[in-house]
Amino acid sequence: MMAAGNTMRRWMLSETNLAELRKRMPEVAVIPAGATEPHNYHLPQGQDHLHTAYVAEECCRIAWEKTGAVICLPVIPYGVDRNLQDFPLAMHVSQSVLDALIADLVGSLVHYRIHKILIVNGHGGNDFTPLVRRLQADGGAHLFLCDWWTVGGDVYGEIFSMADDHAGEMETSVAMAIHPELVNDPAAAGNGRVRPFRFEALQRGWVYTSRRFSRLNDHCAAGDPAAASADKGRRYLDVIIERISAFLIDLANAKIDDCFPHLSDD
Repeated sequence: MMAAGNTMRRWMLSETNLAELRKRMPEVAVIPAGATEPHNYHLPQGQDHLHTAYVAEECCRIAWEKTGAVICLPVIPYGVDRNLQDFPLAMHVSQSVLDALIADLVGSLVHYRIHKILIVNGHGGNDFTPLVRRLQADGGAHLFLCDWWTVGGDVYGEIFSMADDHAGEMETSVAMAIHPELVNDPAAAGNGRVRPFRFEALQRGWVYTSRRFSRLNDHCAAGDPAAASADKGRRYLDVIIERISAFLIDLANAKIDDCFPHLSDD
């Protein structure tokens, strides 16, 4: 029996316990992954893992309240950051290391017959697509991947005044909404203006290269935070969380059959 006033969040793997898990095992697990890196002069180094943890935990809370069958793993706080390492302290972990870690976590979940798994990614440098493809083909797990900041792309322009890339209006607004005590005055931040590519193919986006952030500007940003506000952050987060939590509820209630996750022929 839990003590009076217990505030355990049963949808959080790090806070639940054996007694709770033996009552009912989860149907769906969420693995949040972020990064630790510079974000202009006004945002915390942990911005990517802080906002990713918040989104994942809130989505799991809502889904758990509807299903009792969703669990959120602790956030992975490191990501692929080699191209930011001219600034201190960008903590780089190679994609192969991240992939190996997540593959082992997936193996542990499958061992406990949790076969429906969502990776919530919060860092643009991480690329889990090949891993999802490989583990899916290996069988045993049904893996899904969500870059959370893209989920509200269709309403982005209704909330924010300009496109955001790194430490700009959107990220700053989200930070103001979820951890304002960690946000310095955006007026003291760099303007996020970046040097454009010299090649038209790169400017138009049909040729890709990795950006070395120290060649963009001197403050490790790509986006202007000047128009950010906590209200904008809350509005965008509301859209994101509503959509991802709805997916988790559907996923928890779905039966795995020979056609999953596709519709059956019936």
